Amino acid sequence: MAFESRDREAARINGKIRTEILPANEFYLAEDYHQKYYLRQDFVLGHEFRKIFPSERDFVNSTAAARVNGYISGYGTRAALKGELDQLGLSEAGRRRLLERVPSSGR
Repeated sequence: MAFESRDREAARINGKIRTEILPANEFYLAEDYHQKYYLRQDFVLGHEFRKIFPSERDFVNSTAAARVNGYISGYGTRAALKGELDQLGLSEAGRRRLLERVPSSGR
């Protein structure tokens, strides 16, 4: 995909892209305060997930928290969310808050 993107951009600008494309050798997680950033910014949902996952490690590693963070940052639709809402472990208030935050159409 990287090579295709490079070639497409080179064709668009009618020039050569000189940036090297190399394989990634290691993956580094972002600092904890960057993890689940949008979820951390929502007091209601953030508090709810802190009750579910009091440990920072468990919170960062939570698939449910990752899903909710994606939804509130604009990825996914309300219709898709409704299909998995029961699996997220939220209270009724948390569910309502999440549905309020998710647009009817995602990015």
